[in-house]
Amino acid sequence: MKYRRSEAKDHARAHMKGIWAAALMPYAQDLSIDEKGFRKNLRHWVDDLGIDGVFIAGKQSEFFSMSIAERKRSMEIVVDEIGKTAGVIASCSDQNMDVVIDLAKHAQAIGAPYIVVHAPVLHFLGKQDETLYQYYKTISEQVDIGIAMWSHEDSGYLMSPELCARIAELPNIVAIKYSVPREMYVRLSRMVGDKIQVSTASEVEWFDNIVELGWRLYLCSSPPYLFQTKVDRRMRDYTDLAFKGEVAKAKVIRDSLNPVREAFRRTRPAEKPPSHSKYWQELMGQVGGRVRPPMLELTDAEKEATRKAFETCGLKLPGTDAKPSAA
Repeated sequence: MKYRRSEAKDHARAHMKGIWAAALMPYAQDLSIDEKGFRKNLRHWVDDLGIDGVFIAGKQSEFFSMSIAERKRSMEIVVDEIGKTAGVIASCSDQNMDVVIDLAKHAQAIGAPYIVVHAPVLHFLGKQDETLYQYYKTISEQVDIGIAMWSHEDSGYLMSPELCARIAELPNIVAIKYSVPREMYVRLSRMVGDKIQVSTASEVEWFDNIVELGWRLYLCSSPPYLFQTKVDRRMRDYTDLAFKGEVAKAKVIRDSLNPVREAFRRTRPAEKPPSHSKYWQELMGQVGGRVRPPMLELTDAEKEATRKAFETCGLKLPGTDAKPSAA
């Protein structure tokens, strides 16, 4: 590791910045990991799109369908392929504490700079704050690596800002992916200052959070590589302008992405986000691949609707003058 446990917060403040994307995992026809395709996507995201870091083995990667060995391998691929030029945060989320710690130690051993751990589903409890504090404290004491918390309604509850601020006092807690209503993450941001990085996965809210809250970390979801191409890097552009304080220019570019956002949202079936995102990737020239059960594949009709919306959303592809050509 490039830092000691006691230096984790300082290291994250200095290096955990910019646009970080949550990786979809391409699965081949036989449902094995398409390692070659995944490496191609990683290189494109970092080299062509200017993405600053990659979140691996999380929900976008369908971690719930992966073996422990596959989750470890996916971390190794990312560290090997982009670890010298971009950030890496490895998801160690699991219901089994031993698995969480095993994955965390593996991420640390292979040179990943950070891990993220989702708040677990907690059965029978009417209150959970002390349980969650002890949960993150136990993980924190087992490794030196910087840890990001992650609170999302999938757990069946949301961690309060007060609890998150308490956990943030642990020496190697460095960030939180806080997938909660805006008023909650605003409150937490004001409570913790620069002690940890506070972020949320909403691209729609990212610009406002830079301007109004001074955020410098987008952690993280798929828009950084689904709403951008090598020749049309509008998320990167509005982010950099907002970082520099050129708010009016940044807002114009941010707003210009509304047709892309709407085309993506309108065509995404409620039960098929992973397969829809992967098909959108394929339309962009990336490697999408299959989803694993129990996730559902798109029908031909759903693909056709998505393709038509994609063609008219205004994203520019390499080799075209203004908008995407038919895939």
